[in-house]
Amino acid sequence: GMQQIEVLPNVISYSSTISACEKGGQWQRALGLFVGMQQIEVLPNVISYSSTISACEKGGQWQRALGLFVGMQQIEVLPNVISYSSTISACEKGGQWQRALGLFWGMQQMELLPNVISY
Repeated sequence: GMQQIEVLPNVISYSSTISACEKGGQWQRALGLFVGMQQIEVLPNVISYSSTISACEKGGQWQRALGLFVGMQQIEVLPNVISYSSTISACEKGGQWQRALGLFWGMQQMELLPNVISY
């Protein structure tokens, strides 16, 4: 029969699975995958971070979204428009308008053009 090939999950397969969980409103699963990928030493990229932040935002988890946003910069992953917008939206939903405003200005300084959702 076919020989078994061990396919190790990589950042791309993790990111797309996290993204699927995010779209399905499964923030706990997205977060679980995000933590799991690092346990097997797969470094998250901007896409895995953004999808996990977005999942937390949809789940009303502003502290988690903000924690991830801060964390990505500590490992020098540059946030993109999606990571900024999702974090801003999460803070806004959590009544954290000062944090949302701070992020918005940070986004301007990085010269990332805010998309419609950020306003």
